[in-house]
Amino acid sequence: MRTPSDRRRRFRARSVVVAVLVGAGAAFAHTVTGLPAPGPVLAAGSGGHSLPDTSALGRGPAAAPPPPILPFNAKLTSADIPVPGGGVRDGACSGSLVAPQWVVTAGHCFHDLKDVRIGGRPRYTMTVTIGRLKDSDPGGHTAEVVDVRQSPVNDLAVAKLSTPVTGLTPVELADTRPSVGEELQFAGWGSHSATVLGPSDHLKRGRFRVSGIAEATLEALPIGTRTVDNGPCPEDSGGPFFTSTDDDHTGRLVAIVNTGPPCPQPGAETIARVDVVADWIRAQIG
Repeated sequence: MRTPSDRRRRFRARSVVVAVLVGAGAAFAHTVTGLPAPGPVLAAGSGGHSLPDTSALGRGPAAAPPPPILPFNAKLTSADIPVPGGGVRDGACSGSLVAPQWVVTAGHCFHDLKDVRIGGRPRYTMTVTIGRLKDSDPGGHTAEVVDVRQSPVNDLAVAKLSTPVTGLTPVELADTRPSVGEELQFAGWGSHSATVLGPSDHLKRGRFRVSGIAEATLEALPIGTRTVDNGPCPEDSGGPFFTSTDDDHTGRLVAIVNTGPPCPQPGAETIARVDVVADWIRAQIG
C-alpha cells in the first residue's frame, strides 16, 4: 500500500499512516493455473456387463497433476475497516502462508483508528484467500484472521487463520542474512496504479535484486523495466520477496513489502527482513 508521497500506507482508496520502524507498504502478483489431466474412462458394455477398460493398455500410469504454482501466496481483503468519525472503508494486503494456520504480512495491515499497528483479534473482518493465481481460479482456501502478532523490530506481523490450510505447502523462512546482489522474486495482489486503487484480480510477479542491507530491512531494485504488474503498488503490503529452487512450487521467504516509490516509478523498495525475526515467528506459530 503506498501513496504518491512514496509511502505505501493504504489498504484501498485511503491512506494508512503507520507508526513503525520502516513505514507502510503494499503488495500482490500473476500467473495461470492448469487443469489436471482427466483419468481413464470406464466403458459400459451391452447387456449390462462391464467391459474391461483398454484405454490405458500399452501406457504407463496416468500422470499426476503438476504441483501448484506458489501455493503459499495469500490475498488479504477487508470491506469494513473503521474510519474516524464513523463509517468504514475497504482495503487489501498480500501475504504468505508460513504454517497451516498462519500467514506473514505487513504489520500496518492491522491498525486502530489512529493508524497505529495493533495485535490481537482484528477490529475488522480480514478475509484471506490462499492458493489461487487468479480470482476466477477454482479451489484455494479461504479463512478469516482471528489473531495478530506484531513484530517487535520491523513492519511485519503473523496472522492466525480461523481454519488451518490443508493440501498446500507453506513457504519456508529465511534464517540467514541476504547478500547484496542476491536475486529475489516478488509476488502480490496490489493495485495496478498509484492513484486508482483496488486489488488485482490476478497475482502480480516480478524480479528484484538486493541493493542494500539494514538492521531489520533490505533495499531491493527491480531487474529490468518496472511496471505496475511486476512491482509493488498500493495494496501490495506484506507481499513476499522470496527465492525458489524448484520452478516456483516451493519458496523461501526472505522479506516482505513495506514501502517504496509510487508505482511504476523507478527506485528501491524498502522490505522487512525475515531472517531477523524467523525465530520470533516460529515462537508465535509453534
